[in-house]
Amino acid sequence: MEPLNIQSEENNLTPKGSEGTKNPYKPTAAFVGASWLALITGAVAFCIGLWNADMALNEKGYYFTILLFGLFAVISVQKSVRDKAEGLAVTEIYYSLSWFATIASIVLLVVGLWNADLTLSEKGFYGISFVLSVFAAIAVQKNTRDAKLANEKTL
Repeated sequence: MEPLNIQSEENNLTPKGSEGTKNPYKPTAAFVGASWLALITGAVAFCIGLWNADMALNEKGYYFTILLFGLFAVISVQKSVRDKAEGLAVTEIYYSLSWFATIASIVLLVVGLWNADLTLSEKGFYGISFVLSVFAAIAVQKNTRDAKLANEKTL
């Protein structure tokens, strides 16, 4: 049995010039759409929750900043992990800072919610919408990278 990453002329699924042949590297439209839908749903739900929350404006800003910080951090982690896996140069300081920022955003959200004067259902809502958003951001970044790789492989 031949390894998956070795493609010979007989088993090449994406020969140049072939129309209608599926590219195994390209993410499906359903996965791309589901990832974007999850990201938008999580982020918008989090923001609507903040908009309607009965808390001070500085608290709303704190939670909104954590959301933005978390989204950026997980995208950086995904990119640096993927770059390392593909043999691209990634400095250890950037790699470490990406992981630190991701963990810090999660810890800041947990500490903020733990100490917040909110009902448990509100705390759960913010936690779940945050987790949905950051997980979906990773999937969107992965899809973007895979689509770019698929386009490069077919050229």
